[in-house]
This record gives sequence, C-alpha cells and structure tokens, in this order.
Amino acid sequence: MAQKIELKGKSFLTLKDFTKEEIKYFLSLASYLKTKKKIGIKGDLLEGKNIALLFEKASTRTRCSFEVAAHDEGAQVTYLGPKDCHMGKKESMEDTAKVLGRFFDGIEFRGYKQETVECLSKYSGVPVWNGLTDEYHPTQILADLLTVSEHVDKPFDKIKFVYVGDARNNMGNSLMIGCVKMGMKFVSLAPKELWPNEELVKEMEEVAKVTKGSIYLTEDINDVEDADVIYTDVWVSMGEPDEVWEERINDLLPYRVTMDLIKNSAENVVFMHCLPAFHDLNTKIGKQIHEKFGLTEMEVTDEVFESNNSVVFDEAENRMHTIKAVMAATLGAKF
Repeated sequence: MAQKIELKGKSFLTLKDFTKEEIKYFLSLASYLKTKKKIGIKGDLLEGKNIALLFEKASTRTRCSFEVAAHDEGAQVTYLGPKDCHMGKKESMEDTAKVLGRFFDGIEFRGYKQETVECLSKYSGVPVWNGLTDEYHPTQILADLLTVSEHVDKPFDKIKFVYVGDARNNMGNSLMIGCVKMGMKFVSLAPKELWPNEELVKEMEEVAKVTKGSIYLTEDINDVEDADVIYTDVWVSMGEPDEVWEERINDLLPYRVTMDLIKNSAENVVFMHCLPAFHDLNTKIGKQIHEKFGLTEMEVTDEVFESNNSVVFDEAENRMHTIKAVMAATLGAKF
C-alpha cells in the first residue's frame, strides 16, 4: 500500500478537489482493502462509526457498496430514502445537515443537485461523500480507475480512454476529470451538441498542463483507433423526461458500442459501463423502447457486453472497495 496521505475530515464531492497523488492513494488503499476482504480478514477500521445514507435517487450499486463496505469494517448504517426525512420540505438543507452531523460520523448523499451535497458538507461538520449528483459521480470514477489499473497493462499516462455517448452528463464530466487528473489521453466521442460543458473542458485543460494528460472532443467514430478503454453510459439519465428518448436515440444510434468499434480499437481494449445497461430486452424500459422504436439494444450491443473485452462486473464490484477506501481515509481510520 502507498504511504499514507492524511485525508481525515475531508469531504468527497468531486475529483476536482483531489490531487493525482491523493487519488492514487485512494486506489492503493482500495486495492489493499480488496485483497484483505478476498482472503477473509475481518475489518474493524470503522468500528464505532455511524454512517448516514441519504438518497433522493434510487440505486443498486451505490447503496449496496456503501452498506457492505461500512459493515465490512464495523460501522453502523442508517438509510434515509426520499420519504424518510424532511430535507428541503419541512426542514432546510442547512438545518438537516447540522442535525445529521450531530448523529453521524459521515454522510453519503445521492440525488440531483451538486449544491445539496456541498451544503451538507459545509454545515454538517463531518465528511460527506457524493454518491451521484446531476453534475458529478466521483465514487464511480474511483472504481473505474481501479478497474483500469487491474485490466490495462500500462501506466495511466500511457492510456487512451474513449468515452462514447452523451458527453455532457455526470459520467462524461467525471470521467474527463478523473482521466485528466491521472494523466491519460481522454477522448469524448459524441455528436457536437452532446459535448461536455466548455467551461469544464477549459478548466480540465489547465489541469492537463500539469498532469501531461489531454482532452480531445470528436464526432468521428474512427477516433477509437488504439483506444485502450471504451466506455459508455445510458443515453437518457435519471430524472430526464421520457420525451427525450426519440431525440437521443436519433443522435446516439451511430455511437452505439458494437463489436466493429471494439475491433477498430487496441488489440486488448477493455469495455466499461457504469450500469445499468440496456443491452437486451430483459428490462421493463428495454421492452418499452423496443415496442416504441424497434431497438433490441441501445448504447451497447449484447455481443460486446457479454464479450471477453467487457469488465463491467469487476467494475461494479470495485465500487465497494473504492468506497470503503474513501470512508476509511476520510474518517481517519488507523492503518
């Protein structure tokens, strides 16, 4: 494990707040904790800690990752769903933050506005962890970086990482931040109207000058050439109206990840997806889209999703290990 970096008391709101060295420390710690779990060593790093999970948006991986990670290391967890507290309704976010900070040692938030998680961090007095907002998804990116380090036999600064799809969403934003922080060549492959926010791109280009990473925005599907990683996400994000499906399908159908795209990349290219994925008709939404638009697959074909190139379930598991590392580091666990 890398030499310890002191992060006690620090919130985890966006990877913009962390240096390359701090991110590498999170990854090193996650790898150590993953190995410890695999060989059956019971953890106690969070013994006596109480964790609040505050959810405006439902989730499988985020909730399970935080709960299992906390329990593995001895913490107690309280889940607060959309109907379980008065935040923003009968009680202000500021007051809610101050109350929760009196009960809990750390707070996870998954919801809509980035301002909410920032408010919780500002007023709670305890570390707050961003489980997803409309702008950023930093815990997912840590899991992605750990997965890349396990499956791509190159240092980060030699890796070409291509994100295909809606590059404006929280995953497009967060992957750009994470990849640039680690010195990668990051490519956003999308129709121009779905490119990331220009202000964020300029901010990350300044970071890239330090880390020696790069950002390239393109509409040309041939720019997957030599890609070490191809990453995609759903075409319509949580909270967006159903009416956008037709427009988004028309925009992004040429950018579906197919086996032809995989074959045009590096020899051992890795396919990644933060999940859930619409790669077949085994979901309610998938069936509805099929009935309305005639599609049996959306952002990725089932052939790619189930191929040897796909590491999506390793990636999903790594949510737990990296979240465990974030909680342990920011709560001041003793190693």
